[in-house]
Amino acid sequence: MPATSWSGGQEGLFPSSHPSESGDLVVVRASWPGHPDINLVPCPALGDLFSLKKCMVRCCHNLNDDGKQNGHVVLRHEEKLRRRFLLFFSFSSGILSTFPSYGKTKSKSPYDERRLLEQNKRIQKENNAPEDFPSFIREGFEVKVVAPENYMKSDSGLIYRDFEVGEGDCPKDGQQVTFHYVGYNESGRRIDSTYLQGSPSKIRMGTKALIPGFEEGIRDMRPGGKRRIIIPPELGPPVGPSTFFSSKQFEVFDVELLNVKDCQRRTIGFYSDVVCN
Repeated sequence: MPATSWSGGQEGLFPSSHPSESGDLVVVRASWPGHPDINLVPCPALGDLFSLKKCMVRCCHNLNDDGKQNGHVVLRHEEKLRRRFLLFFSFSSGILSTFPSYGKTKSKSPYDERRLLEQNKRIQKENNAPEDFPSFIREGFEVKVVAPENYMKSDSGLIYRDFEVGEGDCPKDGQQVTFHYVGYNESGRRIDSTYLQGSPSKIRMGTKALIPGFEEGIRDMRPGGKRRIIIPPELGPPVGPSTFFSSKQFEVFDVELLNVKDCQRRTIGFYSDVVCN
Protein backbone atom coordinates (compact mmCIF):
# COMPACT_ATOMS: atom_id res chain seq x y z
CA MET A 1 0.00 0.00 0.00
CA PRO A 2 1.36 3.47 -0.86
CA ALA A 3 2.56 5.42 2.11
CA THR A 4 2.13 9.00 3.13
CA SER A 5 4.54 10.96 5.26
CA TRP A 6 4.47 14.36 6.82
CA SER A 7 7.42 16.55 7.64
CA GLY A 8 8.18 20.24 7.76
CA GLY A 9 11.05 22.14 6.28
CA GLN A 10 12.47 21.78 2.79
CA GLU A 11 15.54 19.73 2.14
CA GLY A 12 18.07 21.17 -0.29
CA LEU A 13 19.62 19.06 -2.99
CA PHE A 14 22.77 21.19 -3.31
CA PRO A 15 25.50 22.48 -0.96
CA SER A 16 24.13 26.02 -0.70
CA SER A 17 21.41 28.12 -2.32
CA HIS A 18 20.59 31.78 -2.69
CA PRO A 19 17.25 33.01 -4.14
CA SER A 20 17.53 35.55 -6.93
CA GLU A 21 15.82 38.94 -6.85
CA SER A 22 12.90 37.56 -8.86
CA GLY A 23 12.32 34.82 -6.31
CA ASP A 24 11.99 32.28 -9.15
CA LEU A 25 15.60 31.19 -9.41
CA VAL A 26 17.97 29.49 -7.07
CA VAL A 27 21.65 29.95 -7.85
CA VAL A 28 23.91 27.31 -6.42
CA ARG A 29 27.64 27.25 -6.96
CA ALA A 30 29.74 24.19 -6.22
CA SER A 31 33.22 23.25 -7.37
CA TRP A 32 33.67 19.83 -8.91
CA PRO A 33 36.57 18.03 -7.12
CA GLY A 34 39.77 18.36 -9.11
CA HIS A 35 38.21 20.91 -11.47
CA PRO A 36 37.97 24.26 -9.64
CA ASP A 37 37.18 26.05 -12.91
CA ILE A 38 33.80 24.34 -13.22
CA ASN A 39 30.74 25.99 -11.69
CA LEU A 40 27.39 24.24 -11.57
CA VAL A 41 24.41 26.56 -11.77
CA PRO A 42 20.96 24.96 -11.28
CA CYS A 43 18.65 27.55 -12.82
CA PRO A 44 14.91 27.10 -12.05
CA ALA A 45 14.18 27.02 -8.32
CA LEU A 46 13.25 23.63 -6.95
CA GLY A 47 10.53 25.25 -4.87
CA ASP A 48 7.79 22.72 -4.19
CA LEU A 49 9.17 19.28 -4.92
CA PHE A 50 5.69 18.15 -5.91
CA SER A 51 5.02 20.85 -8.52
CA LEU A 52 4.96 19.91 -12.20
CA LYS A 53 7.58 22.49 -13.17
CA LYS A 54 10.60 21.13 -15.01
CA CYS A 55 13.94 21.54 -13.32
CA MET A 56 16.80 22.10 -15.74
CA VAL A 57 20.47 22.27 -14.84
CA ARG A 58 22.92 24.44 -16.75
CA CYS A 59 26.60 23.82 -16.26
CA CYS A 60 28.94 26.73 -16.93
CA HIS A 61 32.72 26.63 -16.93
CA ASN A 62 35.76 28.40 -18.36
CA LEU A 63 37.08 26.51 -21.36
CA ASN A 64 40.80 25.91 -21.54
CA ASP A 65 43.10 23.65 -23.49
CA ASP A 66 41.39 20.52 -22.24
CA GLY A 67 37.90 21.99 -22.46
CA LYS A 68 36.61 18.85 -24.10
CA GLN A 69 37.64 16.79 -21.10
CA ASN A 70 36.09 19.30 -18.66
CA GLY A 71 32.91 19.32 -20.71
CA HIS A 72 32.77 15.56 -20.36
CA VAL A 73 33.15 15.91 -16.59
CA VAL A 74 30.34 18.47 -16.57
CA LEU A 75 28.04 16.18 -18.53
CA ARG A 76 28.80 13.28 -16.21
CA HIS A 77 28.12 15.43 -13.16
CA GLU A 78 24.94 16.79 -14.74
CA GLU A 79 23.74 13.23 -15.25
CA LYS A 80 24.55 12.41 -11.61
CA LEU A 81 22.54 15.43 -10.47
CA ARG A 82 19.65 14.36 -12.67
CA ARG A 83 19.67 10.83 -11.26
CA ARG A 84 19.96 12.22 -7.73
CA PHE A 85 16.98 14.50 -8.25
CA LEU A 86 14.86 11.72 -9.77
CA LEU A 87 15.71 9.44 -6.84
CA PHE A 88 14.82 12.16 -4.35
CA PHE A 89 11.60 13.03 -6.18
CA SER A 90 10.43 9.42 -6.49
CA PHE A 91 11.12 8.81 -2.80
CA SER A 92 9.34 12.01 -1.78
CA SER A 93 6.28 11.97 -4.03
CA GLY A 94 5.84 8.31 -4.90
CA ILE A 95 6.16 7.02 -1.37
CA LEU A 96 6.12 10.04 0.89
CA SER A 97 4.54 13.46 1.17
CA THR A 98 5.41 15.99 3.83
CA PHE A 99 4.08 16.63 7.33
CA PRO A 100 5.16 19.33 9.85
CA SER A 101 8.43 18.55 11.59
CA TYR A 102 9.38 19.43 15.12
CA GLY A 103 12.80 21.07 15.08
CA LYS A 104 15.51 21.64 12.51
CA THR A 105 18.48 19.55 11.58
CA LYS A 106 20.79 19.37 8.59
CA SER A 107 19.31 18.14 5.32
CA LYS A 108 19.22 14.39 4.82
CA SER A 109 19.83 12.61 1.53
CA PRO A 110 17.28 10.08 0.19
CA TYR A 111 19.70 7.35 1.20
CA ASP A 112 19.80 8.61 4.80
CA GLU A 113 16.00 8.79 4.98
CA ARG A 114 15.62 5.30 3.56
CA ARG A 115 18.20 3.99 6.04
CA LEU A 116 16.43 5.65 8.99
CA LEU A 117 13.06 4.35 7.78
CA GLU A 118 14.34 0.78 7.48
CA GLN A 119 15.96 1.05 10.91
CA ASN A 120 12.68 2.19 12.49
CA LYS A 121 10.73 -0.60 10.78
CA ARG A 122 13.25 -3.19 11.97
CA ILE A 123 12.98 -2.00 15.58
CA GLN A 124 9.17 -1.96 15.34
CA LYS A 125 9.21 -5.54 14.09
CA GLU A 126 11.37 -6.58 17.04
CA ASN A 127 8.85 -4.86 19.36
CA ASN A 128 5.91 -6.68 17.70
CA ALA A 129 4.25 -3.46 16.60
CA PRO A 130 0.72 -3.97 15.19
CA GLU A 131 -0.03 -4.16 11.48
CA ASP A 132 0.02 -0.89 9.49
CA PHE A 133 1.82 0.83 12.35
CA PRO A 134 3.22 4.23 11.28
CA SER A 135 6.96 4.63 10.84
CA PHE A 136 9.03 7.55 12.06
CA ILE A 137 12.10 8.95 10.31
CA ARG A 138 13.84 10.77 13.11
CA GLU A 139 17.14 12.61 13.12
CA GLY A 140 17.57 14.79 16.18
CA PHE A 141 14.40 16.82 16.67
CA GLU A 142 13.26 16.48 13.07
CA VAL A 143 10.68 13.76 12.42
CA LYS A 144 8.75 12.50 9.42
CA VAL A 145 5.72 10.30 9.99
CA VAL A 146 5.26 7.64 7.33
CA ALA A 147 1.87 5.94 7.24
CA PRO A 148 -0.49 4.29 4.73
CA GLU A 149 -2.75 6.58 2.73
CA ASN A 150 -5.83 5.70 4.80
CA TYR A 151 -4.49 7.84 7.66
CA MET A 152 -5.93 11.35 8.01
CA LYS A 153 -4.42 14.55 9.39
CA SER A 154 -6.34 17.25 11.27
CA ASP A 155 -5.56 20.97 11.23
CA SER A 156 -3.93 20.65 14.66
CA GLY A 157 -1.41 18.10 13.40
CA LEU A 158 -3.17 15.05 14.88
CA ILE A 159 -2.99 11.97 12.64
CA TYR A 160 -5.58 9.20 12.89
CA ARG A 161 -7.11 6.19 11.21
CA ASP A 162 -10.54 4.67 11.83
CA PHE A 163 -10.73 0.87 11.88
CA GLU A 164 -14.40 0.88 12.91
CA VAL A 165 -16.62 3.97 12.92
CA GLY A 166 -19.18 2.91 15.54
CA GLU A 167 -22.72 4.22 16.02
CA GLY A 168 -24.47 6.87 18.07
CA ASP A 169 -23.54 10.40 19.08
CA CYS A 170 -20.04 11.74 19.56
CA PRO A 171 -19.11 12.71 23.15
CA LYS A 172 -19.53 16.30 24.35
CA ASP A 173 -18.00 18.31 27.17
CA GLY A 174 -19.31 17.14 30.54
CA GLN A 175 -20.14 13.64 29.32
CA GLN A 176 -18.30 10.57 30.54
CA VAL A 177 -16.48 8.37 28.04
CA THR A 178 -15.47 4.79 28.74
CA PHE A 179 -12.71 3.41 26.55
CA HIS A 180 -9.92 0.90 26.20
CA TYR A 181 -6.55 1.89 24.80
CA VAL A 182 -3.08 0.59 24.05
CA GLY A 183 -0.25 3.14 23.95
CA TYR A 184 2.95 2.84 21.91
CA ASN A 185 6.08 4.92 21.39
CA GLU A 186 7.77 5.65 18.06
CA SER A 187 9.60 2.32 18.19
CA GLY A 188 6.34 0.41 18.36
CA ARG A 189 6.98 -0.64 21.94
CA ARG A 190 3.85 -0.91 24.08
CA ILE A 191 4.01 1.53 26.99
CA ASP A 192 0.54 1.16 28.51
CA SER A 193 -2.69 -0.79 28.07
CA THR A 194 -6.05 -0.83 29.83
CA TYR A 195 -6.58 -4.37 28.52
CA LEU A 196 -3.64 -5.52 30.63
CA GLN A 197 -4.94 -3.51 33.59
CA GLY A 198 -8.20 -5.45 33.36
CA SER A 199 -10.63 -2.51 33.21
CA PRO A 200 -11.34 0.39 30.83
CA SER A 201 -10.72 4.05 31.59
CA LYS A 202 -13.53 6.47 32.44
CA ILE A 203 -13.01 10.19 31.91
CA ARG A 204 -15.30 13.20 31.68
CA MET A 205 -14.75 15.24 28.55
CA GLY A 206 -13.72 18.87 28.85
CA THR A 207 -12.12 18.53 32.28
CA LYS A 208 -8.51 18.49 31.00
CA ALA A 209 -8.08 15.02 32.45
CA LEU A 210 -6.70 13.79 29.12
CA ILE A 211 -3.71 14.99 27.13
CA PRO A 212 -4.92 17.39 24.39
CA GLY A 213 -4.22 15.09 21.46
CA PHE A 214 -5.98 12.13 23.05
CA GLU A 215 -9.12 14.12 23.86
CA GLU A 216 -9.18 15.59 20.37
CA GLY A 217 -8.79 12.11 18.93
CA ILE A 218 -11.82 10.61 20.67
CA ARG A 219 -14.02 13.72 20.50
CA ASP A 220 -15.48 12.77 17.11
CA MET A 221 -15.54 9.01 17.72
CA ARG A 222 -18.80 7.13 18.20
CA PRO A 223 -19.55 4.31 20.67
CA GLY A 224 -18.19 1.05 19.32
CA GLY A 225 -15.60 2.85 17.21
CA LYS A 226 -11.95 1.83 17.02
CA ARG A 227 -9.30 4.35 16.03
CA ARG A 228 -5.53 4.74 15.95
CA ILE A 229 -4.35 8.18 17.07
CA ILE A 230 -0.87 9.53 16.35
CA ILE A 231 -0.21 12.43 18.71
CA PRO A 232 2.55 14.95 17.89
CA PRO A 233 4.70 16.28 20.76
CA GLU A 234 2.90 19.62 21.03
CA LEU A 235 -0.41 17.79 21.64
CA GLY A 236 1.15 15.15 23.84
CA PRO A 237 1.82 14.65 27.53
CA PRO A 238 4.20 16.73 29.64
CA VAL A 239 7.70 15.34 29.98
CA GLY A 240 10.13 15.20 32.86
CA PRO A 241 11.20 13.06 35.81
CA SER A 242 7.81 13.42 37.50
CA THR A 243 5.93 12.04 34.49
CA PHE A 244 5.78 8.73 32.69
CA PHE A 245 7.21 10.26 29.49
CA SER A 246 10.90 11.15 29.34
CA SER A 247 11.20 12.94 25.98
CA LYS A 248 9.14 14.77 23.40
CA GLN A 249 8.14 12.08 20.93
CA PHE A 250 5.11 11.08 18.95
CA GLU A 251 2.77 8.83 20.90
CA VAL A 252 0.47 6.29 19.23
CA PHE A 253 -2.76 5.06 20.81
CA ASP A 254 -5.17 2.39 19.63
CA VAL A 255 -8.50 3.41 21.17
CA GLU A 256 -11.82 1.59 21.47
CA LEU A 257 -14.70 3.82 22.60
CA LEU A 258 -17.11 1.68 24.61
CA ASN A 259 -19.85 4.12 25.62
CA VAL A 260 -20.79 7.74 26.30
CA LYS A 261 -22.88 8.77 29.33
CA ASP A 262 -24.57 11.98 30.44
CA CYS A 263 -23.49 13.33 33.82
CA GLN A 264 -25.09 15.57 36.42
CA ARG A 265 -23.95 16.99 39.73
CA ARG A 266 -25.60 15.57 42.86
CA THR A 267 -25.57 17.36 46.22
CA ILE A 268 -26.52 15.74 49.51
CA GLY A 269 -26.02 17.99 52.52
CA PHE A 270 -22.40 19.10 52.47
CA TYR A 271 -21.47 16.36 50.02
CA SER A 272 -21.40 16.90 46.27
CA ASP A 273 -20.37 14.65 43.42
CA VAL A 274 -21.03 13.95 39.75
CA VAL A 275 -23.16 10.99 38.71
CA CYS A 276 -23.10 9.64 35.15
CA ASN A 277 -25.97 7.52 33.86
